[in-house]
Amino acid sequence: MSGLLADAKKIEPEILKIRRWVHQNPELSYHEKETAKLVARELEKLGIEVKTGVGGTGVLGILKGSKPGRVVALRADMDALPVDERSNVPFKSKVPGVMHACGHDTHVAMLLGTAMLLAKHRDELHGTVKFLFQPAEEHGGKGGAEPMIEDGVMENPKVDFVFGLHISNRVPSGTFGLRAGAFMAAPDSFKIKIVGRGGHGSAPQETVDPIFVAAQVINALQGVSSRMIDPVKPFVISVCSIHAGTKDNVIPDEAMLSGTIRTLDDRTRKRAIDKVRGTTNAVCRAFGASAEISFMEDAYPITYNDDRVTGVVFRLLGGIPGMKTREIEPVLGGEDFSRFMEKAPGTFYFLGTHNKAKGCVYPNHSSRFKADEDVLKYGAVSLAKLAMEFSRKKATR
Repeated sequence: MSGLLADAKKIEPEILKIRRWVHQNPELSYHEKETAKLVARELEKLGIEVKTGVGGTGVLGILKGSKPGRVVALRADMDALPVDERSNVPFKSKVPGVMHACGHDTHVAMLLGTAMLLAKHRDELHGTVKFLFQPAEEHGGKGGAEPMIEDGVMENPKVDFVFGLHISNRVPSGTFGLRAGAFMAAPDSFKIKIVGRGGHGSAPQETVDPIFVAAQVINALQGVSSRMIDPVKPFVISVCSIHAGTKDNVIPDEAMLSGTIRTLDDRTRKRAIDKVRGTTNAVCRAFGASAEISFMEDAYPITYNDDRVTGVVFRLLGGIPGMKTREIEPVLGGEDFSRFMEKAPGTFYFLGTHNKAKGCVYPNHSSRFKADEDVLKYGAVSLAKLAMEFSRKKATR
């Protein structure tokens, strides 16, 4: 471990250079062309086999060790968010309205740093390591993991273990945060169109006011979490947008709502979706309106960390000098890394970057989000260590 860390400190300037370039040149989901070119170029320089155009704009790197062993996949997502950057870093985004507000720029840099470390220690490496540079994690529907899986990244050779990390300003800088079992939620998005009967604002009795009905639906949906779902089960339902009407004296014919449901187990997920449908339809009928309800197809599964694998990961991460490891509570954000873990056991974990002294306090997805760059070398070391150790092990499935 000390050798990996010493090497990581030597390549830290390269990791930061890559991170800052990607940060300045952010690309939205499915448009990560320049980022992919950079990734491919850096991998090729290391003598790593490269495949581009995987799952769209994804890149697959394959590094074969000098000794027989298992196949380990490591993943970094590459896409940015449609956010206008308001941070004060000297390498701010050059693209108006687009920003790496979730830290995927650091993920790219850390995984390339990991590739540098493993390429240097190829003679000590067992088996094969696959580097998955994934597009479109922020898409929220089909995403980028599924297209990469469809293009065969988890096969030929078949992946035995898969790992990924995400920087987080919810976790203190210098800390790895993880837990076994359900770690991140299934993010089910919904849309509700409430159909009423419009008319003049002065004569509401002649209409079926969809805005009034929408207000009742919003209130009633809060009863799903407080009265219809087991209170010990983590669950969130949020109506996040409402659109209706065009003028102050016109009652419209329709109102549109959209929102999200977050759950950490499949039974709660199914029950919540059924209750949202039933509650919405019942409220609308009571007021003479009707509802058209749809849920996003291909919503990300629950991110579930394999119990046995995660126990080993705790031990390995805890051995990295200068870092702490702690068990954290589940997070109700969603991640399509979950799709990779449907194909092979693994662990997804957080690398904390919250550092008040450096102004790294704003949450992921904030226009003022900043990451503590001092921890990136440790993220690269952590992935390299997992690859080297798990490539020696037997798969749990």
